[in-house]
Amino acid sequence: MKSILITGCNRGLGLGLVKHLVKDKIPQKNIIATCRSLDKAEELQEIAASNCNVHILQLDVQKTDTFEDFSKQVEAIVKDDGLNVLLNNAGYSPKFTRINFVKEDQMMNTFAINTVGPLLLTKALLPLLKRASEANYDLPLGSSKSAVINMSSILGSISMNDDGGFYPYRCSKVALNIATKSLSVDLNNDGILAVCLHPGWVKTDMGGSKAPIDIDTSVKGMISLIKNLSEEHNGGFYSWEGKKLEW
Repeated sequence: MKSILITGCNRGLGLGLVKHLVKDKIPQKNIIATCRSLDKAEELQEIAASNCNVHILQLDVQKTDTFEDFSKQVEAIVKDDGLNVLLNNAGYSPKFTRINFVKEDQMMNTFAINTVGPLLLTKALLPLLKRASEANYDLPLGSSKSAVINMSSILGSISMNDDGGFYPYRCSKVALNIATKSLSVDLNNDGILAVCLHPGWVKTDMGGSKAPIDIDTSVKGMISLIKNLSEEHNGGFYSWEGKKLEW
């Protein structure tokens, strides 16, 4: 893939993905990393300073009115090549929530960040994703052609929910999953693949210190899967290990 755009890269999985991608033996032409605040992305800026293929753009996925201008900034970077991979990684999770403590603002904010933002950002960047697909018309469906990868969670699986709770987060990820499935149908004729990806329970600010997987392990697995995506993955829900998950 010539280009990949990853949202939410100032820390956690997003930053980990950028760190690994810059070490690739065959580096991407453009790695576009977004963050809400440039001032708080010191480590990301250090990476960009020593890697000319890393471009940092400011983006708040809740501010959907900025997406049109953002897409123009992306176009100025990728130009005629288009955008090969959009990885909607930025996400939010309130604390563990049982039914008696669910609040409306929790639900609305979590949906805005985890579901509405990724879907509308995909819509805004669709012309660039189509451009990449057309530029690589002879390639099979996959990340080297054009792909939308939405960072989901096993907590968004209905059939695997045995613990309850987590209402804002679970509901937002279920919604993201079905949106991804629809994208896989709607964009198939355009040669654009769409999948959901579960990074595992990872030691991040969101996952907490008790999580069993470190960022490095999760990121290595996800990058391997992303590079090997094919038509059989389209519209699916996969773990960082490449295992297909139940909806």
